[in-house]
Amino acid sequence: MTFLGEESGTLRVPPHSVEAEQALLGSIFLDPEVLLGASEILAPEDFYREGHRRIYEAMLALAENGEPVDVVSVAAKLREQGILEDVGGDTYLFDLAASVPSPKNALYYAEVIQEKALLRKLIDAAEAIAAHGYTGGSAREVLEEAERLITTLVESRPEEGFRRLQDVLVELYQTLERLAQGEKEVRGLSTGFLDLDRLLAGLRRSDLIIIAARPSVGKTAFALNIAHHVALRARKPVAFFSLEMPAEQLALRLLSAEANLDGQLLRSGELGPADWDKLTLAMGKLSEAPFYVDDSPGLTLIDMRTRLRRLAREVGPLGLVVVDYLQLMQAGRRAYENRQQEISAISRGLKAIAREFEVPLIALSQLSRAVEQRQNKRPELSDLRESGSIEQDADVVAFLYREDYYNESTEAAGKVEVLVKKHRNGPTGKVVLGFLRSFSKFVSLAPHA
Repeated sequence: MTFLGEESGTLRVPPHSVEAEQALLGSIFLDPEVLLGASEILAPEDFYREGHRRIYEAMLALAENGEPVDVVSVAAKLREQGILEDVGGDTYLFDLAASVPSPKNALYYAEVIQEKALLRKLIDAAEAIAAHGYTGGSAREVLEEAERLITTLVESRPEEGFRRLQDVLVELYQTLERLAQGEKEVRGLSTGFLDLDRLLAGLRRSDLIIIAARPSVGKTAFALNIAHHVALRARKPVAFFSLEMPAEQLALRLLSAEANLDGQLLRSGELGPADWDKLTLAMGKLSEAPFYVDDSPGLTLIDMRTRLRRLAREVGPLGLVVVDYLQLMQAGRRAYENRQQEISAISRGLKAIAREFEVPLIALSQLSRAVEQRQNKRPELSDLRESGSIEQDADVVAFLYREDYYNESTEAAGKVEVLVKKHRNGPTGKVVLGFLRSFSKFVSLAPHA
């Protein structure tokens, strides 16, 4: 594989280190145990020289079958495949073994090979992106393909693998000690509602939290209340993707809740002098909050991941991500057989984003109309719209239910039931909150401890 330089017109050799490849293979001949560590981070295709790739493949095959990995065995394996002379013959294998005085630097050689291989893959990806740009597709399609290729490379990096249970237990014990001493930062992120925090132990990092309800029950207001608490009280950056309403409407709801002003008065502009004082004070507080809104419609998973990475680079680690709402998203350019498959891809993608950024991700979701056909209209997991995989991918599934949504004269007017129907790492249950609809505000009914 060679590359033509635009400026000089000369052929450019892709990044590689033949010396590191020779040193690693020689180290394996000296100490076959080296192969165990090397195989965790290197695949055969990571070797630049074809002959070295074939030698490494033979070593892996021998080790997998429990056979000795030495010069004689590898030579026999390559001879059996009819490629011994192609890689340099017996002489080259013996030269490899003799070229390394000690195998102690083998891991370093493996890391050099891995680094060069990644650079070559980046060059290949860049060429593919450039070629895609000449095909006549839209800029958005080229950006999506570029993001996909780069993301594939990022996600292909070796993971940590096994951790000794003893090490995990030590870390867990230290966490439990800090919890017992009242260190709040060790717990999950507070929602701002005492009873809900007790039930969930807060919002946990890397969790996908689904909040679902019928239209106009209060999903957006509820998510805004939680996001408001995280940004304003906990002072952690919040990324809020609003696919349903513009940022100005979200800001109006936040102002209404923070200033305790009727949203209708704000929309009509019928404010008295005292109201303006409240409004000015609320705007000052909210302006200082690390709250970021993206109201672009029809976002894809790639769009979200790209924008979150950019935001995290600018403001640091994120505290919370909110998506309003899941059914308005698009999985990407790929065509799906049906909407259920696409929703499944979206829910899996959101969970992956939560894990990648190590942040709780709240995704709002619509419920199917089936709930309206029942006498008891409290939602169940089966009511999640369009895809059962939402339930599978989520760590927490909570439904909002308002009795006064169906019966305005009910004694439960102004109250919302938060029905936690799935909690992967804890109990399920019900929390009742007050809902001041005119102020887009939820309030805890639990007594403060």
